[in-house]
Amino acid sequence: MCPSFISSRLLYFLILSALSPVDIWTSDMFFMLLSTQSGAVCTGAAGRKWTRPSGFDTGLKTYNSLTQQKESLILEREGVATWYSCGPTVYDHAHLGHACSYVRFDILQRVLSRLFGISVVHAMVITDIDDKIIKRSWEEKVSPTVLARMYEEEFQKDMLSLKVIPPAVYLRVTENVPQIVAFIERIIENGHAYATTKGDVYFDVQSIGESYGIFAGGGDAHREPGDSGDKRDSRDFALWKRSKAQEPDWESPWGRGRPGWHIECSTIASSVFGSRLDIHSGGVDLAFPHHQNEIAQSRAYHRCDQWGNYFLHSGHLHLKGSAEKMSKSLKNFITIKDFLQSYSANEFRMFCLLTKYRSAIDYSDGSMTEARSSLATLSTFSHEAQAYMRGQLQCSAVQEGVLWERLAETKRAVVTALADDFDTPKAVSAVMNLVYHCNRQLQPITKPDGSARSPAVFGAVVSYVREVLDVLGVDLLDRKEVDAADGSGSLEGVVEQLTRFRSEVRGFALARREDADKPGLHPERIPLLRACDALRKDLAPLGVLIKDRGTNSTWEISQKRQNVRDKDQKTS
Repeated sequence: MCPSFISSRLLYFLILSALSPVDIWTSDMFFMLLSTQSGAVCTGAAGRKWTRPSGFDTGLKTYNSLTQQKESLILEREGVATWYSCGPTVYDHAHLGHACSYVRFDILQRVLSRLFGISVVHAMVITDIDDKIIKRSWEEKVSPTVLARMYEEEFQKDMLSLKVIPPAVYLRVTENVPQIVAFIERIIENGHAYATTKGDVYFDVQSIGESYGIFAGGGDAHREPGDSGDKRDSRDFALWKRSKAQEPDWESPWGRGRPGWHIECSTIASSVFGSRLDIHSGGVDLAFPHHQNEIAQSRAYHRCDQWGNYFLHSGHLHLKGSAEKMSKSLKNFITIKDFLQSYSANEFRMFCLLTKYRSAIDYSDGSMTEARSSLATLSTFSHEAQAYMRGQLQCSAVQEGVLWERLAETKRAVVTALADDFDTPKAVSAVMNLVYHCNRQLQPITKPDGSARSPAVFGAVVSYVREVLDVLGVDLLDRKEVDAADGSGSLEGVVEQLTRFRSEVRGFALARREDADKPGLHPERIPLLRACDALRKDLAPLGVLIKDRGTNSTWEISQKRQNVRDKDQKTS
């Protein structure tokens, strides 16, 4: 593709990337703007050696599966990262295994864009024609198109419910078949694929020599469904599959048929980004054979020695106690919808943040409790610090200078951790440590001792904690503040008024007698005080937590109660 054409595509993608999450473009509209044309190629000797890209050095390090080590992240264009990811095969409900991978890479993209100022131009393919889709459509007695559209829509809704920022564009395989056919033709012309007499087309692995086999297993055969037996080498894989009865098919120079699995990603990624791609991501299970074959196809098409400078792979999600990954084929999965009946998107994101994105992760009630507890600690600190700033929480003198210094140290530690292969556990740990030291100085006292107050430093810490969590996609903003801003008059407004009324009643009950001969509380008001305490205890199991600060009181709605409320709203 000529440089001007690729540049125009990236310009459109940058515009699309600036749209709100709901402004998702389908490939129909996208390709009305961007007609696909084949063009210039880059040349070079084939081989396995990774070449350090030339371009803009971000100052970050990331683990590159191509080299099996951390490398400096260097982008072709300053301030812009081109990113392609393998989307779902839409034949069933999305599950937590999918969610874990997409949320983890969403975190990485947020870090790049919101912390380091790099615009991420992200394209994702939707596999809407596949052996699994065809089989499921037969079982459900619906067309493959109807089945795929239904689960594609559900997938996109699930991603939004998990606060995953949509890509600039979703691209369906079925809407790119002509481009796929042209891509295969070029590979054949370049001497790296062959057609059989039966109408199948296979990639010729032997034609690229030792450049095949970058990822583990690359030297092994991988049998695909529908292999015809006409392959020259057991490692050869299908680019085009001949037509079969009751299967969708398209015209091609080799007869009617449909694309193979791997060719879709090479074609669509190349149609968007040309012969140069900064980052390619996916689950570790896709490294071989899928990403291995993508690389082979793309190099053969572009005549490049390197296509895709960085391959990032996320670790598997396992049910605790199981060595197997969560997957549809193993029937050991939890759907995203079912999960969100018990936990929140914030809690799942924190669950993902507590492990490195490359690591396998065990899912269990215990691990989710840890994530929920971490969020509760941060939320409680935010409330306590705000109560202190309002004068509702009286404390001894604060070591203000120490806290300012710790805040500065935390900022440096978070940036350092996230610049080192997106080390979210270390970044979260630094934030939690800052909160721990702040909490140590937020110890309430019964009576004011007249010491100087330091609200500004706590305000700075609360603001920073919120900023970091916002970068990572976690919303710590108090629900009551959101509702107050939009004037919704919801449950939070009722709790605010109830707490205020209770505080006035309690203050009246706590007023001391002025009679010097009979000091203490007014006996006739003690029942009011007991009633206030009973109300506080009765509301706690319902998720409304009231804390008394002398004659003042603060409140919060626990995450558990908020989950129940959100669930009720969905079913009403």
